[in-house]
Amino acid sequence: MARTNGHVAKDTAASPNGHSTNGHTPNGHSANGQAPNGHGPIPNMRRAFSNLQRSAPSRYAHIVGWGMDVPELIITNADLEAVVETTDEWIRTRTGIHERRFANDRETVTTLGFEAARKALDRADMLPSEIDLIIVATSTPENFYPSTAARIQNMIGATHAGAFDLSAACAGFVYAVNMAVQAIRSGSIDKALVIGSETNSRIMDWDDRATCVLFGDGAGAIVLCGSDEPGGVLSCVLGSDGSGEDLLGVPTVGQSSMPEGRQMHKVHMNGREVFRFGTHIINESVREALDKANLTLADVALIVPHQANQRILAAAARSMNIPESMFFSNLHRYGNTSAASIPIALCEAEKEGRIKPNDNIVLVGFGGGLAWGSMVVQWQVVPKKAVTGMSHRLLQGRREAEYVLAFWRGRVLRVYRRLEAVIKGPPTQANLRGKRRSSDAAARAMSTPKKAEPDKTKTV
Repeated sequence: MARTNGHVAKDTAASPNGHSTNGHTPNGHSANGQAPNGHGPIPNMRRAFSNLQRSAPSRYAHIVGWGMDVPELIITNADLEAVVETTDEWIRTRTGIHERRFANDRETVTTLGFEAARKALDRADMLPSEIDLIIVATSTPENFYPSTAARIQNMIGATHAGAFDLSAACAGFVYAVNMAVQAIRSGSIDKALVIGSETNSRIMDWDDRATCVLFGDGAGAIVLCGSDEPGGVLSCVLGSDGSGEDLLGVPTVGQSSMPEGRQMHKVHMNGREVFRFGTHIINESVREALDKANLTLADVALIVPHQANQRILAAAARSMNIPESMFFSNLHRYGNTSAASIPIALCEAEKEGRIKPNDNIVLVGFGGGLAWGSMVVQWQVVPKKAVTGMSHRLLQGRREAEYVLAFWRGRVLRVYRRLEAVIKGPPTQANLRGKRRSSDAAARAMSTPKKAEPDKTKTV
């Protein structure tokens, strides 16, 4: 089999007598008894199985809202020159980064994700109470648990939503979107909020000058909604290679022993190997996702990649034989924001008019794990609600009211739990008293001998 422009072509060769040698006999019949026109039970079964694999879903997941939030503090390359042994020229020429954003003491992965979620809900003109599922892709959570997603769920007042975090490093956002899409297609949910949020500045090893200059902080979010209208997310491929676990990572408290040269909660990276990995995996995974959607590179309007390094994007463009301009890049402004980079880039690409109605776009992420994911999306027009009009103002007011209600709801519930604990006392004491009474009664029953019953059998 030969692959041409994303399509599979059959290799055939002609025999010296003018007949093909692709398995057909000179009389026009195949060697296995099947006619060359493809009729017969075996070809029909193969065709049916192939069509079943490529069959369209009965329900589609559309991106109906998007939003982003980045810290106010801008850290330029010149600022980093005072912290680490580097220069602005060295960073620009090797990475393409000019500046990045760092979170201040009041900004966290939760607050950044919350603001991005609010903007995405505003764009979708949707109430938080309508959301069924929240997934946060992050590698820099404030806690292992509760999850960042649960905290954002409480902050926005999405009282009907399940929530969890997903960890797949820089590929995390594609993984999270795919999880939400599959839930929508299955019919278990109808609306999902997917967020990528990171505060990478808090896990930097400032002694590693080749790595600490790469990363920044930020958050991006999208709202997915189920629909019977074709479009939205068309395909997705995910992959991982755990043999590359040592190339990029952040050791945590679960380590039984710290490897030499590593620091707790500090990122480490083999830049050269990650560069090679990123270059070839973009090419392979994008083509695989397009093939799964029955599309080729010629059908793609824009590729929105993980913003790791401008040289990686340039090398990937050369290997794919496409102009570098097909890759949207805002790396120079934000640096590598890990799981947040794709949704931030998606928001800015839409704002700059790089994505048009019905465009096919590709999201591709890659990073620690090693992990990667590519997703093909048909961008649908979502008419933005007019800022005037009674109905819009009422819905916007109701959305703001739900945020205020969520703020007070959390505080009221905390007070209620404390009062309940004071009034009822620790629940374990009551349980222990009840269990002790039960065990004592059982012991007495077992130690008391049973009285012999009189023999009621009559003798004849």
